[in-house]
Amino acid sequence: MMQASKAYEANFDGLVGPTHNYAGLSFGNVASRSNEKSVANPKAAAKQGLRKMKRLADLGFQQGVLPPLERPSVRLLRDVGFSGDATVIARAAREAPELLAAASSASAMWTANAATVSPSADTEDGRVHFTPANLAAKLHRAIEHGETRRSLAAIFADEARFRIHHALPGTPAFGDEGAANHTRFAREYGEKGVEFFVYGRSEYGQGPQPQRYPARQTLEASRAVARLHGLADDATLFAQQSPEVVDAGVFHNDVIAVGNRTTLFCHERAFVDQHRIYDELRAKLEAQGTPFTAIEVPESEVSVADTVSSYLFNSQLLSAADGRQLLVVPQECRENARVAAYLDALASRSTPIDEVLVFDLRESMKNGGGPACLRLRVVLNDAERAAVNPRVWMNDAVFTQLDAWIDRHYRDRLAPADLADPKLLAESRAALDELTTLLGLGAVYDFQR
Repeated sequence: MMQASKAYEANFDGLVGPTHNYAGLSFGNVASRSNEKSVANPKAAAKQGLRKMKRLADLGFQQGVLPPLERPSVRLLRDVGFSGDATVIARAAREAPELLAAASSASAMWTANAATVSPSADTEDGRVHFTPANLAAKLHRAIEHGETRRSLAAIFADEARFRIHHALPGTPAFGDEGAANHTRFAREYGEKGVEFFVYGRSEYGQGPQPQRYPARQTLEASRAVARLHGLADDATLFAQQSPEVVDAGVFHNDVIAVGNRTTLFCHERAFVDQHRIYDELRAKLEAQGTPFTAIEVPESEVSVADTVSSYLFNSQLLSAADGRQLLVVPQECRENARVAAYLDALASRSTPIDEVLVFDLRESMKNGGGPACLRLRVVLNDAERAAVNPRVWMNDAVFTQLDAWIDRHYRDRLAPADLADPKLLAESRAALDELTTLLGLGAVYDFQR
């Protein structure tokens, strides 16, 4: 097993794809359904995400880029009986517009759902492990994992350092939503830590379940990922999300909690038997010589409804090189009076959070995805970082190239009716074909093979 070494948390953000639209496909996601059928701006969405990446890279954080998936997905349309090439979009639009909407979703931009990642310090074989999420709860997302795995393999290609598993079986019993329901605690990123898996329900066990909206992550899936990654019992903890908050629109744990190193920032109603969870986390971490702090936001100051509308917890909690801890939140947190007041008072509360950074991610937020949704956290030591495809790391040159690429290929207006435009498929493929060259990914898309 590898010895603990200097390591960093890298955030790999998903580039928003050219077909970004508001089709309202995600039942249980309040923002997604409330903005259904409104007009999207793919160019603005992509640039908002790109500027967040660049700003964090400029602040010294390790920042990578993940590519969009091929959309519309002609493979899905053909799998369900639509034939032809130039005609497949027109036929689907005429006969099954709901399937065309699913095939056109740009939801892979939310890379917190791309996979669950365990660093080499935690795993039995000393490699970084990735398990792409099967996202079995939603058709438009269940088609992602094969393409996601291909993209991850192009970026993390060194099999001596990285292990990329296949997704779990695509059945409700193993519903897996990836890193949106997973975080990791450790004193230093390169040291052994405790991986915290949050589930919404158990397929075979006992326990409460939400009544209004479906719980997407199962205990069985979380345990399976931990086994695949070779995690020891003392390095894992499984907690159930509160069914009441799922029914209030908290469809993933990262809508109500975020963690980093020794800090958990969460709402007081996040988990079933919440204080027992704190005690177990603290005990496992203290056994490793690691302190633990829970910053619990009370309902009396910020309600669950405020949490869902502002995405206070769908934030990034980041450790800067100087030891300060930064909280990255969306602009909506400043537009909610109660949330803004809470954030303004953070400095006087003697918490481990030292600074709040605010970003405009309006286009993503309208579909129910904030700063945390847009990133996949990957802890890497120096040797592992050197093994990553170097062209995906954000810097001035990559930013300039991608900004110009967006200008060349993206529309500034896309309504759900525009998904029937056959030109959109050609535009998207042209954009992705050029992107694979810019990022040095090779032929990762079906149309390139």
